[in-house]
Amino acid sequence: MEPTLNIVLVEPEIPQNTGNIARTCAATGARLHLVGPMGFKIDDSKLKRAGLDYWHLLDITYYSNLEEFFQKVKGEFFYFTTKALHRYTDIKYPNNCYLFFGKETAGLPEELLVKNPDRCVRLPMISDARSLNLSNTVAVGVYEVLRQWDFPRLQNYGQLHKYHW
Repeated sequence: MEPTLNIVLVEPEIPQNTGNIARTCAATGARLHLVGPMGFKIDDSKLKRAGLDYWHLLDITYYSNLEEFFQKVKGEFFYFTTKALHRYTDIKYPNNCYLFFGKETAGLPEELLVKNPDRCVRLPMISDARSLNLSNTVAVGVYEVLRQWDFPRLQNYGQLHKYHW
C-alpha cells in the first residue's frame, strides 16, 4: 500500500496561502484537512485562483474545530512551530502521518504544543526572523516527508526538449 501524507491547517486566515497549500497537496498526492474557524469562505475567489486548476486533484476534508478533528482522526501527529526544540529533518515520518500548521498570525494553539513537545518540529532560520510564510513552510515539510519515502507515486523525471539555436 502506498504511504499517505496528511496536511492539517488549523484556522488558516489568508486564502492565497491556503490555495497555494492546496495546490502543493494536489501536486504531491497529500491529503488536506482544513480545521476551522477559517478567516475566509471556502468559495473565496482568491483561494480558488491560488489553487488554479488543481482542485479536481485534491483530497480535502473540513472540520469545524480541533475538537471535531481529534474526535474523527487518529494517527501520528507532528506540529510545525517556531517554538519547537527539534528540527523537521530530525524526525522519521511514518506512513499516514499528519503534519499540523497553525494560522498565519499566531501559529498552533500553545496548549497543543505543550502537551506534545516531542512531536513539535521547526524549520531552522536566523534568530531575527519571526517565521517563514505558511505555504512555504508546508511545502518544505511535505517534500521532506516525501523525500524520506522516496517520492512515492510522483513522477521522478523530466524531459528537456531539443532546441536548435
